[in-house]
Amino acid sequence: MEDRLKKLKKSMDQSAFAALTFTEKHRNEVREKIKKQKEKDEDILLAVLHLLVYEKTGHELTAFLRSRGVRRFEENEGALYTLLHQLEQKGWIGSAWNDSGSKHYQLKNKGKKLLQKAEAKEGNVLLVLKEMLEG
Repeated sequence: MEDRLKKLKKSMDQSAFAALTFTEKHRNEVREKIKKQKEKDEDILLAVLHLLVYEKTGHELTAFLRSRGVRRFEENEGALYTLLHQLEQKGWIGSAWNDSGSKHYQLKNKGKKLLQKAEAKEGNVLLVLKEMLEG
């Protein structure tokens, strides 16, 4: 497979990327922007709420967050379960164990309303989310 990837890269360099040129300055700027990107707690919380519109296990949730570029829980999955527990205590999500012994999480009505407000950008939802995370 590695040879196929090398051939694909070579083909892309000769066709699609042939007209693109990047200076070393531009490459460095892009690298710096990537390094400076931090995952905001509010953005992560909104992503979690979005994903929990449909029932998911913690493991599934971690995989979906990773696919959205959220890397915070990769080395510390316990932090995700702490967040889920906080959301459950606030009444935003509910959880249930199934017969196979896995716990599933899903938004409750209170969480759906909060998500709708965030999507409509009504009020200062991000401030509410930040306060919830800190308190």
